[in-house]
Amino acid sequence: MSLAALNKIDVTVSLAADVVAAIEIQPRVRPPLARLFAGKQVSLLLEVLPRLFALCAAAQQIALLSAIETARDQVATRTTEQHRIALIVIERIADLLRGLFVGHVAQDIASAAAIRVLMRRMSALLGSAQPAWGSAQCEETARIVAALNALGMSNERDAVRSGSPLALRIAALDEIDLKSIPAGHSFLSVADDLNIIKRLLVDGATFCYCPDLDGHVPETGPWARRVTRDRLSPSPTGAAERLRARIAEALRLCAWLKAGAQIDSAEHGIIERYKLGPGRAAAAVECARGRLYHAVELDPQGRISRFEFLAPTEWNFHPRGPLVRSLQGAVLTARRRRDAVDAVIASLDPCVGFTLNFREVGDA
Repeated sequence: MSLAALNKIDVTVSLAADVVAAIEIQPRVRPPLARLFAGKQVSLLLEVLPRLFALCAAAQQIALLSAIETARDQVATRTTEQHRIALIVIERIADLLRGLFVGHVAQDIASAAAIRVLMRRMSALLGSAQPAWGSAQCEETARIVAALNALGMSNERDAVRSGSPLALRIAALDEIDLKSIPAGHSFLSVADDLNIIKRLLVDGATFCYCPDLDGHVPETGPWARRVTRDRLSPSPTGAAERLRARIAEALRLCAWLKAGAQIDSAEHGIIERYKLGPGRAAAAVECARGRLYHAVELDPQGRISRFEFLAPTEWNFHPRGPLVRSLQGAVLTARRRRDAVDAVIASLDPCVGFTLNFREVGDA
């Protein structure tokens, strides 16, 4: 079974004299996993899950494993926990870099060979991650950091070298001035986990299709994490700021791996578990695209009686979410409107598939 055809959203932007009057989002089709796996053995879901989700496969499996273990009152060893965090971090870096290079510098032929080598190194690092993180993995991470430096990314204050392809892309995004209506921002965090999990188990698919927190629809992902962690002002905002956040996060995570991937210095809340009663539990994981939730209920025989999941896509592409807030009231001239909207969508999630339509609705 593949979700490739299902993992697509439809976006329609209504314009009145070049001003965005409305944004309609038709959400992707969510797979009916709760129905498919009800009454089945846990081992079946654990085996099939990586094939069901092409995006953030390691994070999906670790979220499910963590929820099931907690429902069974099992506790992962410290070594296992380190291994899982390292896997999530490596997958996050790989997804962040893929979005950066494929989405923003794909046309830079001079960098193509170096990017291919870098992504092969990332795949090798993911495949070599052992329960005990060792010197070999640290050395491979150091080589990856050197490759990033050669491509213009560094831990210096500006994160990208002047004149590099990414620096030029950031400058191009900065030039796209949407002149949108200033919007309030809220960001998903660990503090929201219990509220979300309770809604998951009470409202199920209804909540998953259109989630909210007391009427608010927060953003999740690299920019949300950076603003929350570093206590930054969410203004200025836009595609360029989100791109800078992706670059900074990839470098920060590489530095953590290079230093030995120690649990004590791991990102706060990267894996959280919640026991909700006999045979009931949930887990939250910070994946590349944002915060991911899995909740399970097991029957007395240990089979799955309920399974719910909530991915970052449902927040970022909510009918009242970050995409809508970023575009509402923006001025989009005919010459650049598609590029501008594409840039905002890619800044929220460069991996999401979408169709984009424009509609004229009259004067503003």
